[in-house]
Amino acid sequence: MSNIPEIFGENVFNLKVMKARLPKETFKALKKTIEDGTPLDTNVANVVANAMKDWAIEKGATHFTHWFQPMTGITAEKHDSFISPSADGQVIMEFSGKELIKGEPDASSFPSGGLRATFEARGYTAWDPTSYAFIKDGSLCIPTAFCSYTGEALDKKTPLLRSMEAVNKSALKILKLFGSDAKRVTSTVGAEQEYFIIEREDYAKRKDLIYTGRTLYGAPAPKGQELEDHYFGSVKMRISAYMKDLDEELWKLGIMAKTKHNEVAPAQHELAPIFSTTNIATDHNQLMMEAMRKVAKKHGFKCLLHEKPFAGVNGSGKHNNWSISTDTGVNLLEPGKTPAENAQFLTFLVAVIKAVNEYQDLLRLSVATAGNDHRLGANEAPPAIISMFLGDELTAILEAIKDDKQYAEHGSGEMQIGVDVLPSFPIDNTDRNRTSPFAFTGNKFEFRMPGSKLSIAGPNTVLNTIVAEALDEFYEVLKDADDFNTTLHELIKKTINENWNIIFNGDGYSAEWPVLAEKRGLLNLRSTPEAIPHFADPKNVKVFTKHGVYTETEIHSRIEILLEEYVKILNIEALTMIDMAKKDILPAISTYVKELGKTAKLAKECGAEAKFEVEVVKKLSALESEIYEKLTNLETITADAAGITDIQDKANFYHDEVFTAMGELRAPADEAEKLCGEKYWPYPTYGKMLFYV
Repeated sequence: MSNIPEIFGENVFNLKVMKARLPKETFKALKKTIEDGTPLDTNVANVVANAMKDWAIEKGATHFTHWFQPMTGITAEKHDSFISPSADGQVIMEFSGKELIKGEPDASSFPSGGLRATFEARGYTAWDPTSYAFIKDGSLCIPTAFCSYTGEALDKKTPLLRSMEAVNKSALKILKLFGSDAKRVTSTVGAEQEYFIIEREDYAKRKDLIYTGRTLYGAPAPKGQELEDHYFGSVKMRISAYMKDLDEELWKLGIMAKTKHNEVAPAQHELAPIFSTTNIATDHNQLMMEAMRKVAKKHGFKCLLHEKPFAGVNGSGKHNNWSISTDTGVNLLEPGKTPAENAQFLTFLVAVIKAVNEYQDLLRLSVATAGNDHRLGANEAPPAIISMFLGDELTAILEAIKDDKQYAEHGSGEMQIGVDVLPSFPIDNTDRNRTSPFAFTGNKFEFRMPGSKLSIAGPNTVLNTIVAEALDEFYEVLKDADDFNTTLHELIKKTINENWNIIFNGDGYSAEWPVLAEKRGLLNLRSTPEAIPHFADPKNVKVFTKHGVYTETEIHSRIEILLEEYVKILNIEALTMIDMAKKDILPAISTYVKELGKTAKLAKECGAEAKFEVEVVKKLSALESEIYEKLTNLETITADAAGITDIQDKANFYHDEVFTAMGELRAPADEAEKLCGEKYWPYPTYGKMLFYV
């Protein structure tokens, strides 16, 4: 094992490197840009670019790239070398401030949702100096935002940065009312990442995994996760070696990989980093997923990041631990030690409660994907209904405020905000409720709905924006209050009363919860086509445009992009199922039936009954006919889908008709797998893939 402090961040152009390599005044100017968002002078940018280039070349880099996150959900790169021609026919290594600050990649082939025509190729990348440049695969990677020629955001980072600024402005206004000297408020995130590891050799034999990332066919193994012996179990030696190499790769990139363990399902694991500023955490999570895949290949593995690669066992999520902190080191969601500190804590806490309740639809749609639809509500992940878990004690505290009653635990008398409210809260007095989509865990909220391959930019853009709006509404009530404490108390009490319906500490998997949730007025948006249109609801357009996070045009473009992505994914899955059934599954069954038939005939000629062969032939022949019937139906329905022009209607059709037909085809195929001889079945089974040695 390498010396961790020595290798940590060795491939990152971080503050330590900047301080050592930049002139003092240049470093001060760049640091001010990073911390305060002030524009960077061109002369300063030139000095920074030259130092960055020299450092990168020393590290073996030959190229640079503006590393950005288009609406595809993955990262994009266009690499240019540092070489420039010299007068003597040779080359010199150059990198200018202009090249650092702005790039001009072709934007025509990225999803735009109608923001630009295909022939309009020009797009721009703009350096995000708050996220450090790094070396990857021989290139200097510069984290950037990506926008069109006319200025619309074509990526996931630009709205995220806008939302971070929105919550900063709104939170600072509230903090000034509390007498805080904070100058900046930043949202922070720690994203726990779940993933599956299987043998690369098995992956290469599965068309469905190759084309779609999940198994479209597959009978359950005799053993699944029912013994609960994999979660936190001893890590296999080969997986341990993989995790060790992955940690080192991430540490070199300055990613604070902290916790690793086996997850619930066989072959499933988790990696969790220490929290960081939201845009950096988003960049790091993208790098983490890329590194997981790359390191897996070196070890003969395939890393699966699909939300539901295997039916019948838990899928993979990404737990988004979100909080907000000041530049003075105060976590605004951490209980304090004095009445005044706790009054501030309760203000921000109930602002989040209000935001989550009023914008349930936005949080739900921020995690809506074709893959995540398989996972949410499947007794392994939170249900599709948004609710908040606060734990017994904090719920009791809010209830005491709501009802103007004594909080019995501490005998505090009637609770008055900022006067005699509890002198101190336990910092982490909450149990974990794994069925809750949005749980308070001591000094942060854990949003457990994002899928494992989702960019966390979307959910955090929503969180930042809706909390900013709640804080703005609070500010309007509090800014001119004659008696601040009394007004604050009434505001918090009113907010708790109006949003009590979102607080639920019970079992989100129970059959009773959807019924109760409906009575409470909570939304149950079960599928992506059902959730996405809410993006354009008037209240949602209003909150995004007010805070400058999305324009109305950008909102409508994203609706189209998300629905198109859903349709394309299901279409690829349907076509893959058709291909596998026609070319592999039906021929395999036919071959096995033929062999059994020969054996049965021979047995009968010898006077034996051949019960096994006869019964299996009958069952497989019936299943073969059913598979062919369902295959034909899926082909017809998929062809019908191609003729639908309206994207919302098309997405609905894929969900209601195509997806249903896919399930109907899978069922007899999986039954056939159970009966077919293993050497005849064309694909590695669940048992082989999930329980490799």
